[in-house]
This record gives sequence, C-alpha cells and structure tokens, in this order.
Amino acid sequence: QVQLVESGGGLVQAGGSLRLSCVASGRTFSSYAMGWFRQAPGKEREFVAAIAWNLDSTGYADSVKGRFTISRDNAKNTVYLQMNSLKSEDTAVYYCAARETSGNYYYTRERYYNYWGQGTQVTVSS
Repeated sequence: QVQLVESGGGLVQAGGSLRLSCVASGRTFSSYAMGWFRQAPGKEREFVAAIAWNLDSTGYADSVKGRFTISRDNAKNTVYLQMNSLKSEDTAVYYCAARETSGNYYYTRERYYNYWGQGTQVTVSS
C-alpha cells in the first residue's frame, strides 16, 4: 500500500510558476512509476506528465510540453512537477498517482495507476 500526499498548489498569475510535490509513504518508492493528472471544473481528469522509476524516461501531454517538468528524488520519496509559464487553462486540481512496476516504463493512462493522492488546487488568474 502506498499513500500519496500532494502539496504546492495555490493561486498564481498567468505567466508565473509553481512547483508541486508529492510525497509517497508505505513501500519502496523507487519501484513505482509516477504520474501527474489534473481535473478542471466540468471536465474529465487528464494526463499531465509521468516518469519511470529510474528517472530517465518521462512523458508529457502536448498541452504542457516545454512548460512543465516532472522529476523525482527517490531518496526523498518525492515526485515534483515544475510548472512554468502558467496559463489560465492550467487551472485544475492536480493529482499524483503511482503504479508499481518492474520495468523502465511510464504510464499515461489513469487505469494503469493503482494509487492516488487527494489532489492540490492550482488556480491561474489571467
């Protein structure tokens, strides 16, 4: 069992930056692929970014490529999402997700993740 706790959300002006953190507890963090998803009001939850356990493989939604960066520190059991050049359409609740894996993979679909955090609100004002 893995528990995930996100933090770092808040209110920021368009063009600004935020860094989200997700701390995992419960089992060996380094064996988990991690992902970030978001859900805007009235919309379905969507993929944002993902990272494999060994840090080398990452994936991004087209809408955030070049602006967001996912990273992880396995020694701190933490995955980060650095968000730059924020836009009003980035406003959403951001969720951290984890999936136990033995391979060097990252996952872009919700159904592949076993564990989810409670979410953190990001609001970008225009």
